[in-house]
Amino acid sequence: MKQAQQTAQQHPKDSSRLRVLRMKDLIEKLGISRSSIYEMLNSDSPRYDPTFPKPVKLGARSVGWIEGSIDIWLCERQSDQL
Repeated sequence: MKQAQQTAQQHPKDSSRLRVLRMKDLIEKLGISRSSIYEMLNSDSPRYDPTFPKPVKLGARSVGWIEGSIDIWLCERQSDQL
């Protein structure tokens, strides 16, 4: 948490644009299930995607994903399919 506060202090313009997606929001944005998201993060899974953004720890038992990272990942996937 201190690191996020320090980053916000160092880059106030950038931090105002950051949005953290919790699992519910990520599922809605991507249109895939919770288990599919965790499978893309699991290196032992056949559905593992090393390019999928890693979650950031928000607290002792909570994580989220930076929306900008998810948007970039989606754009890269789209450009790979063209």
